[in-house]
Amino acid sequence: MKNKQKIFALDIGTRSVVGIILEEIEGIFQVSDILVEEHKKRAMLDGQIHDVPAVAEVICSIKEQLEKKHGPLHKVCVAAAGRALKTEIASCTSNIKGKPLLQKNDILHLELSAVQQAQALAAENEHDTKDYHYYCVGYSVLFYRLDGEEIGSLIDQQGDVATVEIIATFLPRVVVESLIAALNRAGLEMDALTLEPIAAINVLIPESMRRLNVALVDIGAGTSDIAITNMGTVIAYGMVPTAGDEITEALSNELLLDFPLAEQAKRELQTREEITVTDILGFETSYPAHEVVEKITPAVNRLAEEISKEILRLNNGKPPQAVMLVGGGSLTPALPTRLGASLQLPHNRVAVRGVEAIQNIAILEEVTKGPDLVTPIGIAIAAKQAPVQYVTAHVNKQPVRLFEVKDLTVGDCLLAAGLKLSKWHGVPGNGFFVSVNGQDISLPGGHGHPPVIEKNGLPSSLDENIKNNDMISVHRGKDGTPPRVTIGDLIDASSSKQIVIGDKDYVVTPLVYRNNLTASLDETIQDRDSIRIELMESLFDVLKHFGYEEWIESTKPYRISINGKETFFPAYSGKLFIKGFEAKLSSKIQQNDIVSFKPGSTPTVKELLAKKQLTAGSTILITFNGKKVELMKESSRVYRNGTHLKMDDRLSSGDTIEIEAQQMSSFIFQDLFNSVEVNMPAHANGSFVLLKNGEETTFYEEIQQGDELEIVWPKVSR
Repeated sequence: MKNKQKIFALDIGTRSVVGIILEEIEGIFQVSDILVEEHKKRAMLDGQIHDVPAVAEVICSIKEQLEKKHGPLHKVCVAAAGRALKTEIASCTSNIKGKPLLQKNDILHLELSAVQQAQALAAENEHDTKDYHYYCVGYSVLFYRLDGEEIGSLIDQQGDVATVEIIATFLPRVVVESLIAALNRAGLEMDALTLEPIAAINVLIPESMRRLNVALVDIGAGTSDIAITNMGTVIAYGMVPTAGDEITEALSNELLLDFPLAEQAKRELQTREEITVTDILGFETSYPAHEVVEKITPAVNRLAEEISKEILRLNNGKPPQAVMLVGGGSLTPALPTRLGASLQLPHNRVAVRGVEAIQNIAILEEVTKGPDLVTPIGIAIAAKQAPVQYVTAHVNKQPVRLFEVKDLTVGDCLLAAGLKLSKWHGVPGNGFFVSVNGQDISLPGGHGHPPVIEKNGLPSSLDENIKNNDMISVHRGKDGTPPRVTIGDLIDASSSKQIVIGDKDYVVTPLVYRNNLTASLDETIQDRDSIRIELMESLFDVLKHFGYEEWIESTKPYRISINGKETFFPAYSGKLFIKGFEAKLSSKIQQNDIVSFKPGSTPTVKELLAKKQLTAGSTILITFNGKKVELMKESSRVYRNGTHLKMDDRLSSGDTIEIEAQQMSSFIFQDLFNSVEVNMPAHANGSFVLLKNGEETTFYEEIQQGDELEIVWPKVSR
């Protein structure tokens, strides 16, 4: 490869011709010169050359001006309008009864006859009487038939009738021939040919960006060419016959200007706040630019609407992620905003892109830059890097001819060969119908395996690129198998948890039943099985399953029936904790939870009376026979099942008690005997003396806090 290579390219548009000189220096394209010259008259219509001499005159002028700076120019890269491509399906039938065995040349003749039928269809659809006006840029055989039966090959076959059906793509001959004729008149030879949308796409949207759903719109004078990218490739091309000229004509009608002056005024709107024009009556008038833009708003809206409709049609009715605008018509005032609104895209998703967006390119400072130069630069680069050419591949030994407008893949070959991959795909395995917790569900069988695709004898994928004469073979995929599903596959993995209860580790798994019998999670499900799954999600479920019924029972509310009324005391109930926080039996168990338990308590009669805000009684401290004794007089008497309870007796949950209020009176000597046991000495004769503070007293004598009491038995004389 030379270190420096000069490339001359032409973008022959409806309004003007752009000539460009590029020099490739170590992989970088340097724009050395750009020259734009408008047609002297309307020699082009909707991107098609209608006046070859007039177009050749402009080409020649550009060539001569560039040759003065860059030396002789003999070859040039050009582009054909992508919208001119036509695709048709056709068939051809031949009577072969009694003829020799069919040979390769016979079949090729049959194929070419079918291509001619497709040419006729293309001409008929374009109201053209001459079918030979269309170049076949590629075709593939959809199928062969022998006596009405589809057959893999007609070679060496005998029968009555042979048929071939093909799909073919055509480029109108006038598109290519008018290009060649105009170039020849200017003394130029076509060096390389590409399609205009390919040119813009290749330089503005590199392959790394084509995974995005982006619309590229090249708005020229007569047409707006559209290309859509998605999933790494260009998925569609389109065109609307509405572009910059529509805006110019609207301006001409509004301001009474002839077409060239209207075109000049339109360009001035982009750079000036006020424009001055001379109408067809000779009157010179100045207008604020914003007023003129307002006058042509309906035309701008129509242009935006037409472009958006075609974008939606090409993109399956959905707006793309973004829209890039190139070409001189992209500078139409307010067009990006109108187009974004029509596609319901945010304002920052529609943008005009100029040559500064092209990678690996250097532009000299004196060269004018703008969106109208993207396509010319793209033509120069793409025509060299990706010129249009034929590729022939073989799919299952049958030749397929393709028109290389992009990097061709194995998938393109299979589609062009009419190979329906669905027929080569293995069928799914039989499914199962089972009941899960009373709900009928279906378990699909295994997917059928895709067909095995090979390229040149090696495994290949559908998106693998192909080269000329590649051999592609397709083998039917294996059928799927019945489903192999375990009961555990029906359950979320989070349903099994590892937890700690007390100081023991447990694994909590759902309880499963298969056809009303206990089952395990790893059992394989069979057709018509009835599965029941009980998830253990609550603390209650887990404690019951692992035998902690005592904990469950203890957490029930502590209750006692008092004088016939059920009364609850939560403070005496057992408590459950999860990771140290109090929990309820309904609390959900999570992975790695630690469950602990605090037993409940049984209060004394005295504690219960305090909870009920009842006093147990009054007490005094006295001394009896030299020992301190606490005397108590009950203000409330408590009975359980008729038995009088002491204040330190304990009460269990579920007990039934009666509380009787007692009338309080002063303490008397006799109350002493409720708290102490008095034993009569052996020498006593049955008589005794009661003393209070050393003085004789009676059983009914009132006593006070701190009194000293004694019972004295006089000694008996012998």
